[in-house]
Amino acid sequence: MKTKINPFLFPILLFSSIAFTQTNIISEELNLKNDSITLPGTLTYNEGLKLQPLVVFVHGSGNVDRNGNQAAAVQAAYIKQLSEALNHNGMAFYRYDKRTSVQANMKFLMSGITFSDFVEDVNIAIEHFNEDSRFSSIILIGHSQGSLVGMLAVNEAVDKYISLAGPASSVDETITEQLRKRNGDSIAGIAASHFKELKATGKIENVNPMLFQIFNPQNQPFFKSWMTYNPKEEFKNIDIPSLVINGTKDIQVPVEEAKALHQANPESELAIIEKMNHILKHIERDEDNFKSYSSPDFPLSEELVNIITDFVKQ
Repeated sequence: MKTKINPFLFPILLFSSIAFTQTNIISEELNLKNDSITLPGTLTYNEGLKLQPLVVFVHGSGNVDRNGNQAAAVQAAYIKQLSEALNHNGMAFYRYDKRTSVQANMKFLMSGITFSDFVEDVNIAIEHFNEDSRFSSIILIGHSQGSLVGMLAVNEAVDKYISLAGPASSVDETITEQLRKRNGDSIAGIAASHFKELKATGKIENVNPMLFQIFNPQNQPFFKSWMTYNPKEEFKNIDIPSLVINGTKDIQVPVEEAKALHQANPESELAIIEKMNHILKHIERDEDNFKSYSSPDFPLSEELVNIITDFVKQ
């Protein structure tokens, strides 16, 4: 499940291949460019397969690198682990560093970021691989924030789409509800008022100090661009085979969001995975949920790998 190609496309292929003799998995380092923005990434595929589907992974919020790590905040390597698992199931996988995680991009990001910038970055990857004869199809997996990015990036070159732990509500509704659960109705009401002002005027004149970390002036243009999209409405427009996945241990995006997305597009498939958390790990004990964010040692959900494999290959 699951649009706009930037005219300034300068793909640079920094080719280095590493063959893993036991599995025939080849790794290529790519450095795609979106105008001045550098998007380093890794393509892995099975050398022994003449044709194979290609998964393009769209990361979630934060400064996420191609492995699924974020500086000191998250060190779970969940994207890399998913890549390796799907490679061994006969799929190619492309993962890249989010533009905000690349130090070389910082000087170009000072003027701000819009939500459509992330969509254009995905389209750069789609266009790069569209004519690649090694791959039989292109599948987008959008994780968390990337679920909406992926929906907006779907074009005629994309064959299938997967929403993975993606919210169904707009970002203003999502953040307001998160604040309500964590801090109560008063703070949630202030946040709702700030979002309303931002939507109407393009800025918030007086940010409540308790919410400054969210609504600081640097973030406001990005939120304004993001909240113009409603995932449920965008998902209605997806007319290719689509799959919505969420885990019962996800403490960031509850399973109700996945069900709401599925209801918006009943032609989609829905999979609720027991004991999978937001970063795709199998969690037996609740106390391990947070721990799994800071360690790659927790196992990836095997059910997730099987469900994605079945959907891609059906």
